[in-house]
Amino acid sequence: MITIGVEEEYLLLDPDTCLPVPLGDAVRAAAGLGPITEDGEVQSELLQAQVEVATPICTDLEEVGGHLLRLRHALGAAAERNGCRIAACATAPYRTAAPVPVTQKARYLALHSQAPQLVDEQLVNGMHVHAAVPDQETGVAILNRIRIWLPALVAMSANSPLWDGHDTGFASWRTVIFGRWPVSGPPPRFASLADHESRVRSLLGSGIIRDTGQLYWQARLSDRYSTVEVRCADVQLRADSAVMFAGIVRALVATAKRDEKAGAPVPECTPELLQAANWHAARHGLSGTLIDPAGQPRRAGDVLCMLLDHLTPALDEAGDTREVTSLMHRLLQEGTSADRQRRALTEGGLPALVDLITGETVAP
Repeated sequence: MITIGVEEEYLLLDPDTCLPVPLGDAVRAAAGLGPITEDGEVQSELLQAQVEVATPICTDLEEVGGHLLRLRHALGAAAERNGCRIAACATAPYRTAAPVPVTQKARYLALHSQAPQLVDEQLVNGMHVHAAVPDQETGVAILNRIRIWLPALVAMSANSPLWDGHDTGFASWRTVIFGRWPVSGPPPRFASLADHESRVRSLLGSGIIRDTGQLYWQARLSDRYSTVEVRCADVQLRADSAVMFAGIVRALVATAKRDEKAGAPVPECTPELLQAANWHAARHGLSGTLIDPAGQPRRAGDVLCMLLDHLTPALDEAGDTREVTSLMHRLLQEGTSADRQRRALTEGGLPALVDLITGETVAP
């Protein structure tokens, strides 16, 4: 069984104005998680209006969901005690005129020195899924096989339509913001592990990125763990939606590992087409067409059916089929979290939006 872990990033918002508040240190300290914090389950983020959580290593989806709810509830209660709320939305719907302070860590301060405007606008939150791999060579082979499905995950996870108090017209504005960094978007295809290492050395040698943490590809090898890290998804309003993506990523990795062992051909997709498909997914979410792995436009629902067919053997083997399938059906019926944010703002204004993005975050 492939083990998995999930990281989520949340905003801290004023419940009346929906503006970000720089209370990250206070909320983390008040979370009451005791020694667990030392293991990295609750962490600071780039800006002081954000917090990040990381689950322990999990073997099944029930574990993932349990840990995410526990961490969301602990941080939610701590935020309430500090006069704010946590919100699992992938962009700040509103921003203050003055930038949110940067967390006082050397790496974050160096990033701000390198690209101050980008950092000031980095009020974006993602969800990262780590799936265990036996070695880096296998990890590179898996990256080559899962990259064609990343636009579908971007569309499914879209949860960031609002920015500066207006609708951007994009379902995942976070994807656009993150795409401004020098190494970002879908990863390239690598000829081998040696090719991967050579490319990373070249990027570091250029001085444009300071460390491998700035390899912001939407799927990458983890530096700290023997995992593939899939980081294309917006953070999810609901914890069970995050569980769905954890199941999908594990099944993608398991399927890619099986196909590599069987010697199946690696799917071809040119970098320019994959980048365009990624942009299209961020723009439209599930509201229109997606570009399928063969590069053809199809109805979004049809692409999700293709994805499910591709993953079914791995989902069956892990015992995840029923849960992932039911959550995917709900997604198709209700729309993405971006759709729900738009409906809340249109139908109930700011109070309804705040209730949605903060209430759903800690809902059981």
